[in-house]
Amino acid sequence: MKTVTIDKNAFRRFVDGIIKQQRVIGVCAKGDRFDFEQLESADQLRLDYDVTLQPPKKYFLPPVETLLTYEVGDGYKSVYDDTEFVLLGVHPYDMVALNQLDKLFTQDNFDTHYMKRRHNATIVVCDVISPSKNVFASSMGTATVKDGFDVLLTDIGNAFVMESGSKKGDSFIAKAQDVVDSSEKDLQARHKIQAENEKRLNNHKLKCEASYLPKLLEKAYDHPVWEEKAKTCFSCGSCNLVCPTCYCFNVQDDVNWDFISGKRQRAWDGCLLDGFTKVAGEHEFRKKRADRFRHRLYRKCKYVPEKISSQIMSCVGCGRCVGACLPDIANPVKVYNRLVDDLGIK
Repeated sequence: MKTVTIDKNAFRRFVDGIIKQQRVIGVCAKGDRFDFEQLESADQLRLDYDVTLQPPKKYFLPPVETLLTYEVGDGYKSVYDDTEFVLLGVHPYDMVALNQLDKLFTQDNFDTHYMKRRHNATIVVCDVISPSKNVFASSMGTATVKDGFDVLLTDIGNAFVMESGSKKGDSFIAKAQDVVDSSEKDLQARHKIQAENEKRLNNHKLKCEASYLPKLLEKAYDHPVWEEKAKTCFSCGSCNLVCPTCYCFNVQDDVNWDFISGKRQRAWDGCLLDGFTKVAGEHEFRKKRADRFRHRLYRKCKYVPEKISSQIMSCVGCGRCVGACLPDIANPVKVYNRLVDDLGIK
């Protein structure tokens, strides 16, 4: 693995060269917001963004995807996306989220569709330059990331430090011209930025260590906060749809008008939506909004960490849910801090 420094003009030329060779998805401005889209020029790329509208998980678990096609008498055929691509400008907390999804989609039933896209991707992470107004990654331990990426990019002022994290990353960096081995001064500048980010990406500060949250939630199942918050919940699922770690989906068959052929698709679903838990016989085991509201926060910081044996919570502190929630009840930190105040830390 190598670490090199490249000045910004050379980096721009490097990105333009990559765009000519393969599909490159990067962060672009959308008015005063930002989101990922396919780049046509390096001039579109914005690495100084605060947060994207949607997390990068949509390139691995699309909102809607075809799993297979079928036809009577001809069986079925799995459908895979074989396109190789570069995902450029992923923030550390979103990389942590992808690392979690990797574990979840390879545990128990190996998800070949998700992992095919994951294998085809070269992920370039960039350390945060402009914290968003709702970020709390520092509280969740996700302001920086140490693994999962192919390349880690850090803006040190007049240049970028590029660190390879994989053989794929080595190959990616090898395509860059006018690079030099990173000096001790460059590495110290990168370390300073990362150390600052571990503290400053914290616009909603958690009153306990994130690792304590599973234990806190063990005591909070019947706490009144769930009913209080749910009174104004629209059950719209916006918090689910913008979350980088939510992965629930629905699967359905779409039969063509010939009644002979069709396709099977999966689409994003969300635990806040009414009907999400409805099963045969019209039984719905989380019919109340309060139950669904509670489940979301238990999923983030109790159920998923227990499932993948991770010390990092399934909330990575991106803050997207805070901005997406119209009645302003989705902020996990406000709820967890309320529980700390009422139940204490033991």
